[in-house]
Amino acid sequence: MQANLMLLAAAAIWGFGFVAQRLGMDFLEPFAFNGVRFLLGSLSLLPLIWWFSRRPSGAQDDRQGSLIKAGCIAGGLLFVAATLQQVGLLYTTAAKAGFITGLYLILVPILGLLLRHSSGLMTWLGAVLAVVGLYLLSINEDFSMSFGDLLQFIGALFWAMHILVIGHYSGRISPLPLSAVQFLVCGLLSVAVSFCIESPTWAAVAAGWQPVLYAGLVSVGVAYTLQVVGQKSANPAHAAIILSLESVFAAIGGVWLLDESLSLRAWIGCSLMLAGMLLSQVKWQSASVATTGECSNG
Repeated sequence: MQANLMLLAAAAIWGFGFVAQRLGMDFLEPFAFNGVRFLLGSLSLLPLIWWFSRRPSGAQDDRQGSLIKAGCIAGGLLFVAATLQQVGLLYTTAAKAGFITGLYLILVPILGLLLRHSSGLMTWLGAVLAVVGLYLLSINEDFSMSFGDLLQFIGALFWAMHILVIGHYSGRISPLPLSAVQFLVCGLLSVAVSFCIESPTWAAVAAGWQPVLYAGLVSVGVAYTLQVVGQKSANPAHAAIILSLESVFAAIGGVWLLDESLSLRAWIGCSLMLAGMLLSQVKWQSASVATTGECSNG
């Protein structure tokens, strides 16, 4: 129960992070906000890396060259995904962004087919439910999708690719140093683009310190710590379900804190998307659990 509560807290923090991202753009432009956020997030992981480095580690390859290569690849994909998400929030609600971004849970096993991963029947049933839900949530009467929702959907594809890359390196590189490097790469790329096309100032950063600190320290440092510690004791299938509730908390935060509203049709769409994500994720994680169990017992 303690582990599950930690994971639930992480999901809530990430869900309400969409609210912080929306509020942060009252002070900073998208690339500037992401730059400060991810650089701060990278720094926030250093104490956690130091803490875990004092303990015996598994058979993972943390050579500098491997770490930098993996961090640059993952950080580049993270930069694209985070940019699409942040810019998309200028044109859509936090509630919609949370549910559409959550589609990566289904897109990961589907894209995994390209890498010869297997996907069961429940994954495809979940995908069908999610697509129907996306139609109700985002497709207008003239069969068009708003610009913000489209950016979030494309971003979900990049979030899925990012997860596949992380999964590829996870058995060889410790997750915490990899996360710190990818956050650093994403932050530096965002800052570089910001200085080219935006007008960032320290005054703006200071004015938006609350959403910046939440998105950087709380969403990354605190929530990531809760996830790492919680998943050590939690059932992986249960962890997948709990963490997927991030989209629900994003909707709650948007309605509660940003006075957003969704039509009945949109709420039905959200419900179908959540059902599809849960249906797909449980089976996907169950397959992963079986594989992991065989490896550790062997």
